[in-house]
Amino acid sequence: MSRPDRQHSVWGRVPRPAYGADYNPEQWDAATWKDDVRLMREAGVNLVSLGVFAWSWIEPRRDAFDFSGLDEAVELLHASGIAVDLATPTAAPPLWFSHAHPESLPVTADGRRLAPGSRQAYCPSSPLYRERAAIVTRRLAERYGDHPAVVMWHVNNEYANGNAHCWCETSATAFRTWLRTTYGDDLDALNDRWGTGVWGMTYSDWSQVTPPRTSTSRLPPALWLDFYRFSDAEHLACFRAERDIVRAHSPGRPVTTNFMASALRWSDYWRWAREVDIVSNDHYLGSEDPHRAAELAFAADLTRGLAGGRPWLLMEHSTSGVQWQPRNIAKVPGEMARNTLTHLARGADGTLFFQWRQSAYGPEKWHSAMLPHGGEDTRVRREASALGNAVSRLADVAESTCPQAPVALLLDYEAMWALELPDRPSSDLTCGDALRTWHRALWTAGPGCDIVPAPGAHRLLLVPSLYALSASTARALEAYVEGGGHLVVGPFSGVVDPDDRVHPGPYPGALRDLLGLTVDEYLPLTAGATVALDDGSTGNVWAERVVPDAGTEVECRFTDGPAAGGPAVLRRGNVRYLATRPDVPSLLRLLPRWAAQAGCAPAPRGSGDGVEVIRRSGPSGERSWLFVVNHTEATAHVAATGTDLLSGARVPGVVAVPAGEVAVVEEGGTGPR
Repeated sequence: MSRPDRQHSVWGRVPRPAYGADYNPEQWDAATWKDDVRLMREAGVNLVSLGVFAWSWIEPRRDAFDFSGLDEAVELLHASGIAVDLATPTAAPPLWFSHAHPESLPVTADGRRLAPGSRQAYCPSSPLYRERAAIVTRRLAERYGDHPAVVMWHVNNEYANGNAHCWCETSATAFRTWLRTTYGDDLDALNDRWGTGVWGMTYSDWSQVTPPRTSTSRLPPALWLDFYRFSDAEHLACFRAERDIVRAHSPGRPVTTNFMASALRWSDYWRWAREVDIVSNDHYLGSEDPHRAAELAFAADLTRGLAGGRPWLLMEHSTSGVQWQPRNIAKVPGEMARNTLTHLARGADGTLFFQWRQSAYGPEKWHSAMLPHGGEDTRVRREASALGNAVSRLADVAESTCPQAPVALLLDYEAMWALELPDRPSSDLTCGDALRTWHRALWTAGPGCDIVPAPGAHRLLLVPSLYALSASTARALEAYVEGGGHLVVGPFSGVVDPDDRVHPGPYPGALRDLLGLTVDEYLPLTAGATVALDDGSTGNVWAERVVPDAGTEVECRFTDGPAAGGPAVLRRGNVRYLATRPDVPSLLRLLPRWAAQAGCAPAPRGSGDGVEVIRRSGPSGERSWLFVVNHTEATAHVAATGTDLLSGARVPGVVAVPAGEVAVVEEGGTGPR
């Protein structure tokens, strides 16, 4: 994705490429801090996130602020040339606040108030919480807003991670206020859009409207969707309030908050991305996921898409194992570097770990760190230091961009929320699974992929899942096709509107005319069942009985299953529709054909099947860098000429990248300038 504003970005004095970690000096004595800073310098650390959970450290009692420890840590880092991403500590309200104001604690759908004692123990709608969060943010911004060590700000931490939704009375009141604003104070409009005539649950007064609390049976899906929207808006309002305080007292320094983009849960990050100066993301691999290399690329591609041409950071990842998976498998030698350099290859401007020094106590003491319990003479410590030195050689690369990919995947968060509510035809039909399957096929095949919220200039747009579809998005898809774009749509798409109301007329509703077909019946498959297609492909989870319009071509048919003999893949001009969910091997056969027909450039030679080949280019295009990330167990050979910035070796025409390693070739270059 291009970055036209690159030279005039808000990046400011943030190091490029940034390399470092979350740092928690409050867990250690001052003598340890000095050792930490010495070791950070040796490891090439140039940026640390500071104070993420330090509220009780700097305000141990109400209004009794003590900045002495934080002052010392900031000065020590600054004197050593290490920049600070200073956090507002509002993800961890202190116990003195929670015990004084238990009404600020979140409440579950069945009415249980959660106890304090962990992070994110607050209701985002609580005015008491917001008041104290504003006070501590203002005190921090006033004190450190002009400090030369502070180059950027980090608001809160992983919004909506542990407290995505709250059902307390404060939230109920705020929800009603939000609804009255959203519906223009028209209760009849709300009843109509929520379909409350079903089961006779029509509201006659606004006071009857509550969040979707536990009840005897199901609640209206549109109620849930509005509650999800409201909850996301409340968290975003908390962020905006702190961000605006910081901006007022620390002008010119970028403000971010760390997303959890690839979790695909409760935040509409397309909306959030517009509110931050620098997009940053936390990403942790599933250590037992056999497709974790593809998942890594998915996270990076999604974050790049959210950034929309602006700078972005991998704010957190792990040097080795984490503490919260059932089995926290250590990363193998070299995997830390591949994880980091994959993000840089796909457009990141820096990568940080959680955390610098491994905790000696608490829930995260078995979470890996740049400096493990074993100290300096450990494999992880040595690899982290070597990686920091390697990253420092890529300073020019951080000014570059990833060219727009020829293929894009469309992600609509609200459509995902709607599909994954209860009472759908199949609980196996999830948006996240479909996106990851299609992206993994693209990653395996080798072509680049962007992830987008709406149609753009890509030659081929893939829409694996779009259950809920607005009229405006439908028009945008039509305009994309009319403009020459090639579109592929997955099953059970275009069925309902954003309120989960079925579009009038035969399925697939708002997409019926564009696709040139009618779906007579949806046919979910039993658990683990598959269907065969006459082109050799295999579908799973789902089938449909489809009737094509005149002029719509049937490219292949089901040979078995509930839709046997019927169309499985249909084409009308530049538009295709799939009546099942293809598996990865099937997509690997189909995608190259679709891409070629769309006029997409072929994947780089040598890429695919676990070898990533990605080019980043300088602002004016006169310089370029080719990243080759080899996730396989054999040496990869890729055409390239220039200098490998990691090894310093000249590359005369082909770069040989050993198993598990990475090369970064400055094409035609002679090394760093």
